[in-house]
Amino acid sequence: MNKMSLGALLALFFVAACSDQTTVYKDQLQDDVSIEENEAKLEGSISFDDAGVLDIFDEQALSGKSSKADEQAGDYPLTLVAQISGPSYSGAENLGATHIDIDGDYAYVSYNTVEDGYAGGIDIINVSDPNNPRLTGRLYYTNADINSIAYDNGFVYAAGGFDSEKSTRSDSNSFIAKIAVSSGRFNLGAGIEYGFQEGFNATDVKISGDKVLVTSGGDGFLTAYDKSSLETLDDVPFQDLRSVAIQDDKIAVLDASSGIKILNSDFGITKEISITSDFGNFSKRTIDYAKDMIVVSEGSKGAGIYDANSGNLMEYLPILINPEGVAEQDVVTNAVASNEGIILMANGGAGLCLSEEQGNNPDLVGIIELTGSINYVASKGDYIFAASGKKGVQVIKLNRPSTSLVQECASSPIYSGSSNLNVNTGQDLAYRGSKRFNSINNNGELLLCGSWTVRNDININDNALFEMNGTLVVGRNNRRRNITVNSGATLRIEGNLIIYGDLVLNEGATIEFLGNTSSANIFGSVKRGANTTVTGTFNDVRNKF
Repeated sequence: MNKMSLGALLALFFVAACSDQTTVYKDQLQDDVSIEENEAKLEGSISFDDAGVLDIFDEQALSGKSSKADEQAGDYPLTLVAQISGPSYSGAENLGATHIDIDGDYAYVSYNTVEDGYAGGIDIINVSDPNNPRLTGRLYYTNADINSIAYDNGFVYAAGGFDSEKSTRSDSNSFIAKIAVSSGRFNLGAGIEYGFQEGFNATDVKISGDKVLVTSGGDGFLTAYDKSSLETLDDVPFQDLRSVAIQDDKIAVLDASSGIKILNSDFGITKEISITSDFGNFSKRTIDYAKDMIVVSEGSKGAGIYDANSGNLMEYLPILINPEGVAEQDVVTNAVASNEGIILMANGGAGLCLSEEQGNNPDLVGIIELTGSINYVASKGDYIFAASGKKGVQVIKLNRPSTSLVQECASSPIYSGSSNLNVNTGQDLAYRGSKRFNSINNNGELLLCGSWTVRNDININDNALFEMNGTLVVGRNNRRRNITVNSGATLRIEGNLIIYGDLVLNEGATIEFLGNTSSANIFGSVKRGANTTVTGTFNDVRNKF
């Protein structure tokens, strides 16, 4: 197993930088950084036990004022794809995820220890196949916390802290590391480059053009490094930086001692937004741009929404629930993220909250049905990655319908109605959209175009027709539900069918797959009665047919 030591590394090879606060070191592999080479261990870190349809509990449901029987079909048909348990090794059995960066088909996850001392790690998760995410790379840091991570053009940039007293070169605890990766694998043979800056711990890292921006807390700095060499280009001191966000040529930083500072590309302060919230000592807190708003995780207050132009407080998104048995200090907004019209809040023991961007007034949707304390959230494209203590990293798919699919079904109305969809005998219904249902019971003809999840069973009764163009997900792996196709009935699929349960084809039933790219991902069994028919070309993901 290849290893290198951050402490030993500092005494070996020095590259001068243009600041007294920052030095850059590079050398071949030594001690205390290692790569997990056991493929079975990587594969064993992926769990599908709780995979499947995720409900979203709104304020009425949480207060007990609504029931499944009378609720409307909900937006955001989310599914839990898988859970990835974090790295663990001797002396670091309690690592927690601290940050996630998503780029293309890969997610990069950083970890640190909640115990005294320093220990951390980095994971690379391949989500190119939404049915089968894979952990392709895992790196252990036995002498450093990794608090934030960013990927750019073949390199992972990891920010963290280590014990500078064990170093013969650096008196600073905060560092940035540049690590080569390729196709989801770490390449330690290229060496690791380091830069150092003042501050108790490096807290966040972002890529901006040809620069790497790093914040450090506790009398630290916002520092700009050259992306290729890690030489310092500029720095400016702050009292207690926790996070940095970038929009065009604007840089926003969260200083826990005072609030938000907005800087230009030369690090000149152009606006200050005072925030009096208690951000806690050494707590993870983040900011993110959402169009013309800045969203700030403000601990027990929830998420603060600020006008990025005027600096005015627009509103607070509160923490919806206060679960029994969860300590008050664990019910806090640790991190926020935005993604094409949604705002996500990682509320610790109160779960993961989703809101819609509605102009200047975000609208609360509800709490996503996840287990564990949610400490960090990142979202990009069709995925949400939520970091939770005991459950590791949870991979969630938004199941957004494709533009081409919506165009194909443009003549059908958008669905708006009950979460229990019933089609009577003789009815011929067609809808497009993206909804989550409680159940579907079809006695007539039904066409659904888009992305749909169904919490419970789908029944396609005698001689009925159910056509689906897009994505359909049924049940959950720890609460399995079925699709039952009865005598003379037909299930016609053009797209992706995922069943956390069984596909039951009773006597005389038919399932047809259209096109050349359809798939069936069935976690239970395919149960076939007499004279059943399966036609078409499709990918049988788990070989159940």
